[in-house]
Amino acid sequence: MGGKLSRLWKTPDQKESEDKLILPRQLDAEDEIANYASINDSAASCVGIARQSCVNCPTCRGTGRIPGEQEKQLVALIPYGDQRLKPRRTKLYVCLAVTICLLTTSLSIFFLFPRSIAVLPAGLNGSSIGFDANTTSMYLNMTNVLNITNNNFYVVTVVQLDMEVLHQSLVVGKTTVKTLLNMNPLQSGQIYYMVASTISDDNTYNICTWTKVKVHNILLHIQF
Repeated sequence: MGGKLSRLWKTPDQKESEDKLILPRQLDAEDEIANYASINDSAASCVGIARQSCVNCPTCRGTGRIPGEQEKQLVALIPYGDQRLKPRRTKLYVCLAVTICLLTTSLSIFFLFPRSIAVLPAGLNGSSIGFDANTTSMYLNMTNVLNITNNNFYVVTVVQLDMEVLHQSLVVGKTTVKTLLNMNPLQSGQIYYMVASTISDDNTYNICTWTKVKVHNILLHIQF
């Protein structure tokens, strides 16, 4: 019984000698952590909390150094709160890029969106008329002028025009004009064309051949 109590009870000198053996190991570990934390000024020092939450770096294993031959192969560990990970004016650059993209797209759509080409008759340039009493028909040859306007912001080429002449919803003449007219952006041009029409209507023939009236008007509709 006396031998067991002597093992559990230790004198002050024995305790001091054991503490001297344990403390250097703890201090060495804290020195290594302090050296590793001093590599980056923004990193929080782990001295004092080594027993709570600090772990060794998986790359350098807590030494703060890596082999020279692996310098270009290993990636440095940057703290999450480092300023290099928070570029300045990020929102400004993003908003500016989005604005430029939207503006460029809008302008492209505005200038490149295809618009219609306005074709309007400018009037009658000349005409000739003939009568056939046997068939009560009239033969009308007309030379007209067309105004063509390019409403686009790019060059347009007119290569062919198809026209029909209608009298009382009846097609009395057709013609096709093949031309090569280059229209500059927002510019206008003119095309002369001739169309031959044959009107076979008794009432129209009687009105146009009535001698008591010197001037006769015939309503014709031209569509393109």
